[in-house]
Amino acid sequence: MDFFSSKDSLTVIQWSLRAIIGFFFLLCATKIMGQRSLSQLRLLDFIIALIIGNIIAHPLSDEKLGLKGSMTTVSILVTLYLICVYLSLKWDKFRTWLDPLPFPIIKNGQIIYKNLAKARIPMDVLLSELRKDKIDNIQKIALAIWEPDGKLSTFLHSQHQPLTPSDIQVKTKPFSLPNMIIKEGKINYTELHKRGKDEVWLKKNLELTYQASVSEILLATIDIDEKINVYLYT
Repeated sequence: MDFFSSKDSLTVIQWSLRAIIGFFFLLCATKIMGQRSLSQLRLLDFIIALIIGNIIAHPLSDEKLGLKGSMTTVSILVTLYLICVYLSLKWDKFRTWLDPLPFPIIKNGQIIYKNLAKARIPMDVLLSELRKDKIDNIQKIALAIWEPDGKLSTFLHSQHQPLTPSDIQVKTKPFSLPNMIIKEGKINYTELHKRGKDEVWLKKNLELTYQASVSEILLATIDIDEKINVYLYT
């Protein structure tokens, strides 16, 4: 266990053990912090990710730095992170301080300049965010809100929103996600049997519709109507 402490030099095996333990320790720490730290990189998440990354990285590259001290420090930081997350859930003022409330950037086709300055984003960044949402005209926007995680939520005026089946009273089928039955030339028998089908049925359909064998298929999916969509190797 000498690789935990600082040393003048480490063997290849000790370096390897230090890297493996550091990796799995960081993996467990991230798991304890939860998916929030991965999916919503807000102020608290950014700070903890930056600090932990630096603390773990140094002993993995410098034998004079002990791994035990870094792991202790990370454990304390993860505990503080969880306390802050708990407080933000229970204490509104603390949550507002960590994650300020969202505020409008555009309202009724007009840019609110003081809020644009408050978000500290230049005009070209705003336009770039709008292009990501495929919005070509600011006047089409009923409301655009700057969220605490640094993203822009946009809502178009009703006359610029696309029609949906419910708008024109058209009946639709229930949503069903297509399931994979072939992946990289291999049949997913579990999914095939769930549909009450077998390999003979599958190969017959592939031959009739696509004139292809299983080994030629990169991906094949089947929908609720038992329609098979095939993507061949190219």
